[in-house]
Amino acid sequence: MTARIIDGNALSAKIREHLAERATALKVSRGVTPCLAVILVGEDPASQVYVRNKVAGCEKAGFRSIKQVYPANVEPVTVLAKIAELNADPSVHGILVQLPLPKHFDSEAVLEAISPEKDVDGFHAENVGALMQGNPRFIPCTPYGVMKMLESEGVKIAGAEAVVVGRSNIVGKPMAMLLLAQSATVTICHSRSKDLAFHTRRADILVAAVGKERMITGDMIKPGATVIDVGMNRYASGPNAGKLCGDVDFETAKEVAGLITPVPGGVGPMTITMLLTNTMESAERTLK
Repeated sequence: MTARIIDGNALSAKIREHLAERATALKVSRGVTPCLAVILVGEDPASQVYVRNKVAGCEKAGFRSIKQVYPANVEPVTVLAKIAELNADPSVHGILVQLPLPKHFDSEAVLEAISPEKDVDGFHAENVGALMQGNPRFIPCTPYGVMKMLESEGVKIAGAEAVVVGRSNIVGKPMAMLLLAQSATVTICHSRSKDLAFHTRRADILVAAVGKERMITGDMIKPGATVIDVGMNRYASGPNAGKLCGDVDFETAKEVAGLITPVPGGVGPMTITMLLTNTMESAERTLK
C-alpha cells in the first residue's frame, strides 16, 4: 500500500482563490480592503523569506500589506510604539511580529502588546485562552491549516486516536486542542515521553511537529493512518544534504500510511494561507 498524498499547494491555491473573491466583494460592497501589517526585526534569512512570502500572498489575494523592517539592534520601545500605532489604525486588520526576535527583546511582551482583535497569529494570551475554552477568535495558522487539510480529505476525527508529537505553543498545544474540540482522543508526546513508537503506532491521526529530521519512521506508524508532517528541516548529510525534509521519513512512511503530507508542499503552504484567512475574518468582523 502506498499512501495518498495530501497536496498542500493545491488546497492552498483553492482557498486563496476564494479569499481573493471575498476581498473583492468586501472592497466593492463596503469599501474595505483587508490589511495585514508585518514587523521584521533583524536580518535572519529564513525570517526574510517568510515575510516576503506573506507580503506576496497578501498582494496576490488583493489584500493591502504593510511591512516595517527594523535593524537587529533596534530598541524594543521603538517596536512597541509601532505596534501601538498599528493597534490604533482602523484600516489595519491583522498585525504580526516575525519570530524569532533578537535576544534583547522580551518576545512574550511584544506579542502581548498586539491587540487581541488584530492578533492574526493567535499567539496573544487572550486568544490562547479563548481557544482553550473552545471559542477561538483566531486559530494559530499552522494547526488551522492542518485541520483544513483533514477536512478536505474527509478524515474522521471524532473518536479517532490522535497523537501529536511536539508541545510547542505555536503548533503542538493548539493542535491538540483543535483535535480534542472535534472529539478525538488526544495524546501529546515530547522529548521526555517514554517509548515514543508505542504511542505513534496507536495513532489514527499522527501529527509530527518536533523539528527533528525524519525522526518518525515507517515502522512507527499504524497501517492506514493519516500522517501530517509539520516539520521543516534539512538533510544533515548524504546525497540530499541541504534539501528540505520533514520530521517524518517520507519514503518509509508512505508505504504504511493511508494519507500523508509531503515536505515541501504539504503543511507549509497552508500556514500563510490561514494567516490570510485570519486577516480576512478580522476585516469582516469589524463590519458586524
